[in-house]
Amino acid sequence: MTEDHRNEQQKNDPQSGDIARRDFMALSVSSGLAASAKSAAAAADIVETDVEIKTPDGTCDAAFIRPKTGSYPGVLLWPDAFGLRPAMRGMAKRLAADGYSVLVPNPYYRISKAPFTDASNFSFQNPADMAKLRPLMASVNAPGNGEKDAVAYVAFLDAQKEVDKARKIGTQGYCMGGPLVVKTAAALPDRIGAGASFHGGGLVTDKPDSPHLLAPKIKARMYFGIASNDDASQPDAKDKLKEAFAAAKVSAEIEVYAGALHGWCVPDMPARNGAPIYNKPDAERAWGKLIALYKVALA
Repeated sequence: MTEDHRNEQQKNDPQSGDIARRDFMALSVSSGLAASAKSAAAAADIVETDVEIKTPDGTCDAAFIRPKTGSYPGVLLWPDAFGLRPAMRGMAKRLAADGYSVLVPNPYYRISKAPFTDASNFSFQNPADMAKLRPLMASVNAPGNGEKDAVAYVAFLDAQKEVDKARKIGTQGYCMGGPLVVKTAAALPDRIGAGASFHGGGLVTDKPDSPHLLAPKIKARMYFGIASNDDASQPDAKDKLKEAFAAAKVSAEIEVYAGALHGWCVPDMPARNGAPIYNKPDAERAWGKLIALYKVALA
């Protein structure tokens, strides 16, 4: 129907436009209800269990989140500096709804059980807050600890009936979790099929144990999403990452998210200098990259 015909019809029947609008609204409401019902159904089909995992250094408390029935690719989700908490569990539930069995460890189990702090009340500008965080981060970042933990966590996943051992495992990490993804992929090259780092910190350093130097040990497909302010403070890091993985002949996509700040993917990330860090459009774009990577590399 042409625009002229529609206008003529509304002149002859003034209620026709109202009917069309009512029909549109009814369709919109039903679509919304259907989407809500689908989300509710997906949530009902997800199982979340608190578990304990033996490691060489003690017992790690963790969350194991997966679909209610079936066997799926395993995923190791490394949290950011705020550790195991509802925001990370939420990401794991979303992954599980897409068909993955996900482990989210408490990276600070050597010091205390999770959770440690409400991320939304944390201030990067508060020396007292930072003083609490540094020793926690040091406990998992100490030489060899990340690798030991990764081996234990992957062994746990492979022991679960909800994990399909015939398919590769994926691993993703945020902020401090980024280097842990690289260490995991290097420590278990024959088991890890995909690794994704989002606003990872310390991926490229001038030390002999810099994570990017592990590229020759990795067989997984890799993705690195870099925050714009991280790139501004270390503009050569992306180039060194590209060079290292290219030289090792490892598939790696590296991109800078223009305008996105360090921490942009995590919903409960506290504001910095009064400005929000979480960026939903860019977080969704990053999530799309993650799922696309897993669909290809964990098939």
